[in-house]
Amino acid sequence: MIHLQLLDENYVLSMDQIDFYRNNGFIKLKNIFDSETLSYYGRLITEKVAEKIKNVSDLDDRDTYGKAFLQIFNLWTESEEIKKFVFSKRLAKIATELMEVDGVKIYHDQALFKEGHGGLTPWHADQYYWPLSSDKTVTAWIPLQKINPEMGPLEFSAGSQAISEGRSLAISDESEEKIEKRLGVSDFIKVSEPFELGEVSFHSGWIFHRAGPNITNETRKVMTVIYMDTDMRLESPSNDGQVNDWNTWCPGAKIGAVIDTHLNPILYKKNV
Repeated sequence: MIHLQLLDENYVLSMDQIDFYRNNGFIKLKNIFDSETLSYYGRLITEKVAEKIKNVSDLDDRDTYGKAFLQIFNLWTESEEIKKFVFSKRLAKIATELMEVDGVKIYHDQALFKEGHGGLTPWHADQYYWPLSSDKTVTAWIPLQKINPEMGPLEFSAGSQAISEGRSLAISDESEEKIEKRLGVSDFIKVSEPFELGEVSFHSGWIFHRAGPNITNETRKVMTVIYMDTDMRLESPSNDGQVNDWNTWCPGAKIGAVIDTHLNPILYKKNV
């Protein structure tokens, strides 16, 4: 039985958890969803991803980025059922409280499926790609199954959102090499742990993170939702990726103005 009410049910965060996120740039939270909910939405998301990747090239023919994962965007716009999951108030409220803002809008969602024997996801910071005016962004990384170490769970460099060196690098072999070298001379602790079923991580836009290869025969299936402060403004793009994101995820938004497009609805606001 699917417990749809769980999608909007309150998840109580402690001040210690909020402090942990503020200091480390990420947090993992257990028991966000139950097995029935993940099974139901996992099937729907998997079916939608399968529709979108019919013409994908063989794994061996792709570059490092392509081998890291299959990436399908904004499924909420294509399925009313998946939209219920992506628009979960339970998740959006957690994002709001972790960022210590008044509310959040969706930037976009994406399914990240790391195929069996898929490669390393190099060190990177997500916000390299986002033309956004502040660091008030957070990604909910939602495994649709239990993720063992062999499948490539996320690895975080705790506290690395505080440094700017490496922020100008796209996901690539270069980012893996240069950011690894920079982190190697820092005191930041690297955290790579399995994910229990129902466990979800939240990480800030500027924290450096990566994921190991999937050395199993099973696809690592993850759904993500990227949130931004309701007052987020569009910043003048500094690279081609940001130009693409502006046109794709914030169409019609004006530089310097609060982002308020049909693709960026408010998902949670305090006292509403």
